[in-house]
Amino acid sequence: MKRMVIFASGSGTNAENIIKYFQKTSLAEVTLVLTNKKDAKVLDRAIKLSIPAQSFTKNEFVNSDEILTILKDEKPDLIVLAGFLLKFPEFILKEFPNKVINIHPALLPKYGGKGMYGMHVHESVVKNKEAETGITIHHVNENYDEGAIIFQESFNLSENETAETVASKIHLLEYEHFPKVIEELLSSEEK
Repeated sequence: MKRMVIFASGSGTNAENIIKYFQKTSLAEVTLVLTNKKDAKVLDRAIKLSIPAQSFTKNEFVNSDEILTILKDEKPDLIVLAGFLLKFPEFILKEFPNKVINIHPALLPKYGGKGMYGMHVHESVVKNKEAETGITIHHVNENYDEGAIIFQESFNLSENETAETVASKIHLLEYEHFPKVIEELLSSEEK
């Protein structure tokens, strides 16, 4: 069975969705959830679903081998960033080439980069009167939101769209597509 580690920074709804999706398959399992916030709701969600979870400090992530050692012990086939807000360190990426993916709530390369997450993205999309927006699932490299694109799904925006309505539509796309794209990536590795 394939192994996944999920990194998240917030409430963890995408992490929970992925965990539940793979609990119904024999292809893969989430073996660990990691977060950079000790009070993140993702910890509670993981524990309720019987998935080990722990938090770490930014210093432990960026300036030590602590998280790298944990990942080496876990031997993940895929590292999934699901609402994880810290930049992934290059020394970890080098140990797991093409094994780290992220989901972004916009159609990259638009609305990517440092500080572009969550409602910041949706507010910018609405303010700029974009005709469409959507999600991007991409490999993670040393720069924010610049890794190779794996998958995109879009929808058209209406004139009376708000950041909140965009956010709810984005969440639906994330819940529908993120687990399936992960499944396709892991399945293609087996062939």
